[in-house]
Amino acid sequence: MNTSALSSTAPEKAACVVVVGVGAEQGIGAAVCRRFAQEKLKVYVVGRTLNKVETVVAAINAKGGHAVAYGLDAEDEQQVQALFDRISHQQEQLSAVIHNVGGNIPSIFLQTSLQFFNQMWRSTFLSAVLVSQSSLKIFQRQQQGTLIFTGASASLRGKPYFAAFTMGKSALRSYALNLAQIYSPQNIHVAHVVVDGMVDGDRVNKALLGLGRLVRLTRGGGGLNIEAIAENYWMLYQQSRNLWTHELDLRPYQENF
Repeated sequence: MNTSALSSTAPEKAACVVVVGVGAEQGIGAAVCRRFAQEKLKVYVVGRTLNKVETVVAAINAKGGHAVAYGLDAEDEQQVQALFDRISHQQEQLSAVIHNVGGNIPSIFLQTSLQFFNQMWRSTFLSAVLVSQSSLKIFQRQQQGTLIFTGASASLRGKPYFAAFTMGKSALRSYALNLAQIYSPQNIHVAHVVVDGMVDGDRVNKALLGLGRLVRLTRGGGGLNIEAIAENYWMLYQQSRNLWTHELDLRPYQENF
């Protein structure tokens, strides 16, 4: 966890965490929300579909956590800025922001429309730019903060049928590591998490009328456990500035490199 550089005479603010890109209750975003809420942090559960984030919030609050549902389109600059303006106006301490936006959708390259490429670029990369621009301004004022991006192995090696996804995630990785270089001296921890493998969540398990779950189970390691992923996000947040991780590689024990 970052060490605050704020004056000890300043009034203590309530700490909060923002997780952008929360969908199904069994997904990375929701698991990260639950993990941070366990530590008594107020969690803004942010997603495009309000009824999904409300389900996640209800489960967290039922267990004694403090979560707030917030619906927005992470590709809309005004909507993203409005969220962080709200946090600033409420004088809350923004402790961490997790960007978890962008799904993996396959396509055949020569049959992929420009509209599809634009859609993938906006969800995987543009949304990250908007979220980081708004959050980093607050982190700079506070002189501390943690910003974590959910990446993918596509940022390191593209595979057939995933050119559009590779494009967005490669840009995200370069962008995140560049931000880490710029903002680390300002006591702002920026980390990029490479998620390599099928995730044991609703998006995979319910894909192709349930065949996604079968594919995940037949692959080595059975997929990435979402609670284990969330534990690693918490570990990144807890790190001392004396030794920060800026890129973390997560994969099942039998996943191919």
